[in-house]
Amino acid sequence: MSTVGADLQITGVEAGYGGSTVLTGVDLDVAAGETVALLGRNGVGKTTLMSTIMGFVPTLRGSIEVAGKDVSGLPTHVRAAEGVAIVPQGRRVFAPLTVHNNLRIASGRSGDWDLDRVYQLMPRLKERRGNRGDQLSGGEQQMLAIGRALLLGPRVLLLDEPSDGLAPVVVQQVTEVVRELAGEGMTVLIVEQDLRAAFAVADRVAVMEKGRIVHESGVADFRRDGDRARRLLGVG
Repeated sequence: MSTVGADLQITGVEAGYGGSTVLTGVDLDVAAGETVALLGRNGVGKTTLMSTIMGFVPTLRGSIEVAGKDVSGLPTHVRAAEGVAIVPQGRRVFAPLTVHNNLRIASGRSGDWDLDRVYQLMPRLKERRGNRGDQLSGGEQQMLAIGRALLLGPRVLLLDEPSDGLAPVVVQQVTEVVRELAGEGMTVLIVEQDLRAAFAVADRVAVMEKGRIVHESGVADFRRDGDRARRLLGVG
């Protein structure tokens, strides 16, 4: 599906590791201001797709366009400058650095986001700004990873399993942050195993099987068809 005004357009993308192909022809568009939840069973290539979009994994075939510009052959730091930021699975905050210094590393690159705005969105980070990364809870680390990504001033935000390892009450807090960003018009592609969290933030779902997108629909339509959900995801 080709979307007019897509902030992210992925066409026929193939990618993999060490001579093994994981993505076997991915086609996916995310319109400006849209939130798409990327779903699928474990091992179907969701994280590989996120890593390929960001440039951590090279694109073997196909194209990745951000706001109409092909970034497929560009290094990661150039893709970031073109408006793509990722919140990786596992958070990957700098453990020895304080919250404030973790954020300062990414600050100053965009007029849209600064430290004050990040602290306003996530007041808990301001309260903990003097604590090291390894002194934070899992939820606080996730907030920090989101804040760091926002300071890059992205037009496309990639979120890879933001609820992973978090207690339900913390998942709800992270979900509210993502919903607020979506409400402000940010373009979001989110990989999420917690379907409740995914459905709470997404406009549309895309389901992967064996390295390609096999289904796309609106959230309400997807939730109405329990048989389809069981067939594609193994859940009701």
